[in-house]
Amino acid sequence: MTRMQEMSLNYHFKVEQEVGSSTHAFFGFNGTAGVWRMAALNEAGGWKDRTTVEDMDLAVRASLKGWKFLYLGSIKVKNELPSSLKAYRYQQHRWSCGPANLFRKMIYEIMINEKVTLWKKLHVIYSFFFVRKIVAHIVTFVLYCVVIPASVWIPEVEVPTWGTIYIPTVITILNAVGTPRSFYLVVFWIVFENVMALHRTKATFIGILEAQRVNEWVVTEKHGGASKAKTVTRQHGRLGFKLSERCTILIIV
Repeated sequence: MTRMQEMSLNYHFKVEQEVGSSTHAFFGFNGTAGVWRMAALNEAGGWKDRTTVEDMDLAVRASLKGWKFLYLGSIKVKNELPSSLKAYRYQQHRWSCGPANLFRKMIYEIMINEKVTLWKKLHVIYSFFFVRKIVAHIVTFVLYCVVIPASVWIPEVEVPTWGTIYIPTVITILNAVGTPRSFYLVVFWIVFENVMALHRTKATFIGILEAQRVNEWVVTEKHGGASKAKTVTRQHGRLGFKLSERCTILIIV
């Protein structure tokens, strides 16, 4: 699970963040490992809790004030990833619902802004928000979890080869190329991402429509050294699991 998260995060940092920094001097601040100028924080209006992605909210507002962002990929900092599917699912709900809700709240403000160029506004609205934060989740879910399975079970549903093999293969390789050491897990990563696409799509619609749970904040469980201690003490014991931890029931509110 750690390796699969690494594949997704490496693409996010090595491609999305660095490209946004070098091309448009903008990227979504992740909330950690960043150095801010106090003047930028104050001019942008400080932290706001109107969404569950207040770090991204601050980054967008500061960018609209004309501040430029610089991403330094050579600097390494330690971080901890969710160690259970339940914790990861709650994290992904927040990361999918928050940006969609922020897009709804800020699209007009971005459009009428006069301090940044038209090209940068198009990048923020279309590439940063619309494609990566909304369309990507919906298309992944509809294509892999609805259309392709339907083409297998229903003969009348025909999907061209380029739509089922070529394009998905290219997208998968581009996402996984940043983590060559985990490339052998790419099949499991695809299945894992398809499952998460269902939850991300649900969260995206909750954010866009401002439905119930739009501002739900569940702190991501991170055990740190405690998980290592448990591993040492239980390594000779019998490995087991709870059935409730392996089954996920999607509830649409």
